[in-house]
Amino acid sequence: MTATLDRPVPVELPPARSRRAGVLFGVLGVALVVMIVLAAGRGQLAIPASEVVGSILHRLGLDLGPLPSHPQGDATLWSVRFPRVAMAVLVGAALATAGALMQGVFGNPLAEPGVVGVSVGAAFAASIVIVFGLTFAGTWTIAIFAFAGGLVTTLLVYALSRADGRTEVVTLVLTGIAINAVFAAGLALMIFLGDTQAREEIIFWQLGSLNGIRWEYVGVSAPLVVVGIVGAVVLSRRLDILALGDRAARHVGVDVERLRLVAIVLVALLTAAAVCFAGIIAFVGLVVPHVVRMVVGPGHRVLVPASALLGAVLLLTADLVARTAVAYADLPIGMLTSLVGGPFFFWLLRRTRRTAGGWA
Repeated sequence: MTATLDRPVPVELPPARSRRAGVLFGVLGVALVVMIVLAAGRGQLAIPASEVVGSILHRLGLDLGPLPSHPQGDATLWSVRFPRVAMAVLVGAALATAGALMQGVFGNPLAEPGVVGVSVGAAFAASIVIVFGLTFAGTWTIAIFAFAGGLVTTLLVYALSRADGRTEVVTLVLTGIAINAVFAAGLALMIFLGDTQAREEIIFWQLGSLNGIRWEYVGVSAPLVVVGIVGAVVLSRRLDILALGDRAARHVGVDVERLRLVAIVLVALLTAAAVCFAGIIAFVGLVVPHVVRMVVGPGHRVLVPASALLGAVLLLTADLVARTAVAYADLPIGMLTSLVGGPFFFWLLRRTRRTAGGWA
């Protein structure tokens, strides 16, 4: 029986893989909770984990656990630490989900918002807001421009790297290099045009950091991330069918072009949510989906939510290292993710070349 776009052919996970997926979700859920407590408690003002948990429970109206013993402990948690922790969770989940979506849409393991220039495009659009002081939508102005920049960049990558119904590895990488170069030049132009404060903010974008995050920023990014992840989960079955090829997907009733367009918009939305306040944080969307695939396989119904969880855990860990590795210093988180992601990308490039039997 032929399926429609709204009712694609269901694909059930094998029992062994289903059990593995359940274990993965359990481990990631526990790891996320543990990292939230650890990240909130570590810093120049150390707060024990029991007091962090006690503070959360008291805010929920439960008179359980000890409150922070330091006079400024509770205020530090809720005005400084928890907004930063929440943003780390959102940004990590957004970038990992965007990476999984891009790899599914392009059918290419090297696709990732940072690698193909989507993050730089969104950051360039946001830098326009910074330099020219645009405030027509209040706090949402940067997010709107970042979304537009990410969308335009994603559409450019899609149009330029696709030929004869498929996307080649070399074409994608070269397109990404070109897109990165163009928008990096745009960022340089904004630095030239901006005043001292604007230049410092744009440099912050290029390095990537969660320093100075407030609840107001979390309130802007959170709905974008939620919509993006929910949309990606809804598309997951269709992405599994798309992996069989465009012809097979059309045969079972999937509108391939509409599916790609919706996925591209979701990638732009997720990238904008991550970039608009945290700056450029590369390689999360490349590394995380591949780690998940190694554990549970390529099925997007598991890959998308598991990537979101692992991305949140990874970025929480990276941000904790950035805050605590050097005393009285806040390292750029984008630098740390690139230190890990760069070698991983090189390994993946070599592995893809061996699998494909060369680039020719």
